[in-house]
Amino acid sequence: MKQANLVTEARMYTSVPFNFLGIDEHNSFEESKVVVVPIPYDSTSSYRAGTREAPVAVINASRQVEFYDEELETEIYDKVGIHTLNEIMPNMEGPRHQIEVVRRVLLDMMEAGKFPVTIGGEHSITLGAVQAVKDFFPQVSVLQLDAHTDLRKEYEDTQYSHACVMRRIFDEGVRIAQVGIRNSSKEETRFIKANNIFSVSARQYRYGYYGIEEIVDALSDDVYITIDMDVFDPSEVPAVGTPEPGGLSWYEVLDILREVTFHKRVVGFDVVELCPIPGNPASDFLTAKLIYKLIGYCFRGGF
Repeated sequence: MKQANLVTEARMYTSVPFNFLGIDEHNSFEESKVVVVPIPYDSTSSYRAGTREAPVAVINASRQVEFYDEELETEIYDKVGIHTLNEIMPNMEGPRHQIEVVRRVLLDMMEAGKFPVTIGGEHSITLGAVQAVKDFFPQVSVLQLDAHTDLRKEYEDTQYSHACVMRRIFDEGVRIAQVGIRNSSKEETRFIKANNIFSVSARQYRYGYYGIEEIVDALSDDVYITIDMDVFDPSEVPAVGTPEPGGLSWYEVLDILREVTFHKRVVGFDVVELCPIPGNPASDFLTAKLIYKLIGYCFRGGF
């Protein structure tokens, strides 16, 4: 089913507004601190395509997420305001042009004083988001939760593939810290060692070779977070383009995010690479709840 039909169907059978969380108050652009940016872009996917469907699936699932967070003991949206933009439709001129579109949209959000939350779509869009954030926070670092290092110099005839996104961010002079890695090419592994990049596999984290304190110390004071949903074990999140065995659990990911947001100033984040499976909404719902939870972590000091 095409994306437009998915949106139409979702709106047809419910009176709940079609925005993140389905809220009808505290969601105007002017009064909201958080702006959700849906980007249904899926051009360079190299295995299982379909991440273009993720923003609609996540927004639809989010309307079933309870406003009250039992851990933070508050209705997060009521404290911060969450506005959902219309989808940023794909640029047909190629991935480099798409990244520039993302950069300009995020710049607008930052100039308006908003906290950007981007829902992909494939991982390549993170480059545009980081470029925009770096204009406002020049010393920003990036925490990457991911199964793959995404440090290839070029992949399938483009330097702007999802498989190259962290290499391009590194080229921007941005410090990166990777956690949850289970797959890296020989070239990428050499690049990590040559450049002393903080890169922790899921196995190393699971067995205690690295802990949360080391992750926090690897980051600068200002942090942008990018979460590729394949960081999770496929038993918890099967709906990804390239499911890798041996991933992190829901609680392990939350533990990392809780501590990073406590010790650092998070200036924006994205969640990418969900690839919805028709008839199996569990991954969509987990992604929606993860986004809401992370918004809460980022702003809990202001509650």
